[in-house]
Amino acid sequence: MNIFVLMKSTFDTEEKIVIHNNKIEEDGAEFIINPYDEYAIEEAINQRELHGGEITVVTVGTDQAEKQLRTALAMGADKAVLINIEDDLEDTDPFTTTKILETYFTNKQIDLILAGNVAIDKASGQVGPRLADRLGIPCITTITKIAVEDKAVKIERDVEGDTELVETTLPVLVTCQQGLNEPRYPSLPGIMKAKKKPLEEIEIDDLELDEEDVLPKTKTIEVFLPPERQAGKILEGEIDEQVKELISLLSDEARVL
Repeated sequence: MNIFVLMKSTFDTEEKIVIHNNKIEEDGAEFIINPYDEYAIEEAINQRELHGGEITVVTVGTDQAEKQLRTALAMGADKAVLINIEDDLEDTDPFTTTKILETYFTNKQIDLILAGNVAIDKASGQVGPRLADRLGIPCITTITKIAVEDKAVKIERDVEGDTELVETTLPVLVTCQQGLNEPRYPSLPGIMKAKKKPLEEIEIDDLELDEEDVLPKTKTIEVFLPPERQAGKILEGEIDEQVKELISLLSDEARVL
């Protein structure tokens, strides 16, 4: 089985994030594998153990993404591909990423593509469905269980707290949700083996794409932190008095009534 994983390198939301000129300062920021993509990598390993084959992890990014690709290799992926846009593009959006990936996958023999449900940095959740549409293959999002038998695929997906059962066939692209599995930590032997596994680096020129072909279709106007939460209030007194005070606060201070 030819298994591909779409991986994105994202900043660690548990670390300090600095915003300057409406952009997140990448210098000094800690980058990690997008957490939802870890579920995709783990499931790719599970499917390979069941059906055999090869796992290739693909990312569109910059030089710093090599570290996260090596982590994916240490987890158990067989190969990694970095489509490096550092010298070609300042900004990207889902259209840009999808166009680059569509070109990369042209003439590739695909059985299964796994991706994270969303990336925690921009959370658009668009790249997986867009790519499946461009490749002309089924797309099932927010999966929490997958079983492959020959070409038949049975999937359970999360639909706002409920479960939907879906049947489709290979090739298919799925996006992975929390609850699908428990991603493993890279072991020391895995880290050592990852150093010898192939990591291919290509540029958009190698894909015979011009910069004009992949210019973003959207523009970010402003990035800002949410306002600090104000301290809560504890209402005291009789219930009738608390209700009156609550209505007054919602009307005069919060202005939601």
